[in-house]
Amino acid sequence: MSIKIDASDIKIARETIRPFVKRTTLKYSNFLSSLCQGTVYLKLENTQLSHSFKIRGAFNKILRLTPEEKQKGIITCSSGNHGLATAIVAKKLNVAVKIVIPETTPRKKVDKIKKYNVDLVLYGDYDEAEQKALELARQEGKTYIFPYNDVDVIAGQGTVGLEILEEFPEVEKVLVPIGGGGLVAGIAIAIKNQNRAIEVIGVQSEASPVMYESLKAGKILKSEELKIQDSIADGLSGGIEEGSVTFKVAQKNVDEIVLVKEETIKEAIRLLWEKDGQVVEGAGAVGPAVVLENKEQFKNKKTVIIISGGNINDELFNKITKVSE
Repeated sequence: MSIKIDASDIKIARETIRPFVKRTTLKYSNFLSSLCQGTVYLKLENTQLSHSFKIRGAFNKILRLTPEEKQKGIITCSSGNHGLATAIVAKKLNVAVKIVIPETTPRKKVDKIKKYNVDLVLYGDYDEAEQKALELARQEGKTYIFPYNDVDVIAGQGTVGLEILEEFPEVEKVLVPIGGGGLVAGIAIAIKNQNRAIEVIGVQSEASPVMYESLKAGKILKSEELKIQDSIADGLSGGIEEGSVTFKVAQKNVDEIVLVKEETIKEAIRLLWEKDGQVVEGAGAVGPAVVLENKEQFKNKKTVIIISGGNINDELFNKITKVSE
């Protein structure tokens, strides 16, 4: 079955979720602009209602369920932010939800999800948790809410792209974190529909380069085929589901994917706090890390960096931000 999504789906999603989500700030970064001698803005999804962009896709998907589907309840798998977003939306819309998360999920994300009285299951690593959630959805007759491989979720995330285009239409480069690819797929569709000359650049950590390696190979690779390591950008970890629509969108609309070092991601977290006053998790800091590692590529360019989330463990954040050069 061919699954299609286009810019009209994203425009409809914006009207659907408008009453429920925040239009986040596009903030000029003096520090990054000076560093690369260009113009750099930060799209602050770390200040979104769930401190992550994920709530956009979750609202769009769950609002579009039938009354029968809402009554039966929903289930999802998440490395943290999608689970938290789904928990918030389910409570707001009075839908029962079960959330399966990996045992390695940062405690801050687990604690936040628990506040919403969801049925929470901790299970294995990300790929194992995803299989468990799909199995439970079949057994219990609940609707499975995919974290990224769903046209309604992608359309919701794509509303970030529409906001960027409205506020900064002259943008030349957009840096987007990539895990499963829901955010980059939505943003790329929105942006390329308006102006194909704008570069959409995906970013992953060297420790977990699944989309990067998959695009290079021309097919979706399984995590076990690659040497995946633990990453501070835990929100970008895990594999890509076979046949995922996000992979096809990325092939067509993402100009390139850049890998960044783990140490640079930590440095970006520290600098975003010191210079721009932003609390940013590892996944949200990969875009600024690209500028730190490749500043000459952004000289005299107009760039927007998606700061995708701010749900970082306090101990980790304090440890990173107290490091002195």
